[in-house]
Amino acid sequence: MTKARLLRLSVVLVSIFMILLIIVYWDNVGTAHFYLHTSFSRPHSPGITAGEDWEALPDVDEFLAKLLSSNLKQNSSTPRKTEQLLVQGSSKPVASNLEENVRGYDWSTHNDRNSLDQEQVQIERQRTLKEFCANSSFTFPTKERSFDDIPNYELNHLIVDDRHGIIYCYVPKVACTNWKRVMIVLSESLLDQGIPYRNPLDIPREHVHNTSTHLTFNKFWRRYGKFSRHLMKIKLKKYTKFLFVRDPFVRLISAFRSKFELENEEFYRRFAIPMLKLYSNHTNLPASVSEAFGAGLKVSFSDFIQYLLDPRTEKMAPFNEHWRQVYRLCHPCQIDYDFIGKLETLDEDAAYLLQLLKVDRLLRFPPSYRNRTASSWEDNWFAKIPLAWRQQLYKLYEADFVLFGYPKPENLLKD
Repeated sequence: MTKARLLRLSVVLVSIFMILLIIVYWDNVGTAHFYLHTSFSRPHSPGITAGEDWEALPDVDEFLAKLLSSNLKQNSSTPRKTEQLLVQGSSKPVASNLEENVRGYDWSTHNDRNSLDQEQVQIERQRTLKEFCANSSFTFPTKERSFDDIPNYELNHLIVDDRHGIIYCYVPKVACTNWKRVMIVLSESLLDQGIPYRNPLDIPREHVHNTSTHLTFNKFWRRYGKFSRHLMKIKLKKYTKFLFVRDPFVRLISAFRSKFELENEEFYRRFAIPMLKLYSNHTNLPASVSEAFGAGLKVSFSDFIQYLLDPRTEKMAPFNEHWRQVYRLCHPCQIDYDFIGKLETLDEDAAYLLQLLKVDRLLRFPPSYRNRTASSWEDNWFAKIPLAWRQQLYKLYEADFVLFGYPKPENLLKD
């Protein structure tokens, strides 16, 4: 009997020691502020704490979950230091990237919807998403799996800001560069001469897309081992989660324009050369993108669509993130998002979200690009794409259309 008690006591002591290690070595990512209420964090049932409704956790794991939940409550009641307000500068930064140079920023003012309209918009967007996630007759790959079934490497788009209790799932070609800049400012994850950035547009683009800049869910396993999924679940339950989406076909056009119409060495070598060989019968292609462009060798939009529809493509590797479906990047049927923004209403959605997060006095969302790909361009871009290809392409991206309330583009899918 004494041995059994000693064994249980040792398990408890080891568990406490592990927890202390996690707290002390939190990798300087601000997790001392593990749980900070935001203005629209979801209410939870009285008496239920994070971790109590998880299924059949082992004793040690259950102990960890409960203790972490208790720690969250203590942190939420700790007064936060007053954060420095952003000094609003009037200077407009010089674009440091080819795409930003070509497209420029739209500094014109936009009329925002009132908050009541915005609240109703969010209710409708979330209702649509939840209805189709629950609709058994609407199916698509990975829909039925649980959060625990998602491989760790597929959680690399979920950026965490522990200072403000925010999780952002970024979708390439949906203003993600500027939203990443916002997350850097809020999390203070990047310093300029020892001082955190205060203005999102001051952050160089090359730093914005450097994966080491952001704390993402896929990094949790390396840092926290067996506790990583439990920590993710606590954050998902307590933090405010948001994403921004876009008309799927327009997003594809935007991806094509930025990666294949502008000189991009990486995308030329990884994607353009194989496309030109497979679908345009070119051989002996130049080694560099500048030489190829100089010789008039560019991937056509038709080549790009063939590449997406070719069953060999994903046998080699998953779609690149710039044209991978949103449901595969952000797992909207496994993660209950608090806010769904759309690029089509970016300015008003961004302003409303920052207000709800109570960070609108800290920063402003950067302006949109002037030459942003628009929905009205679809007819022209798809005019030379065969009808059968358009129909196949819709089936490939149908889940994104349906889940996020985008109408089926009937004009492109019929003769």
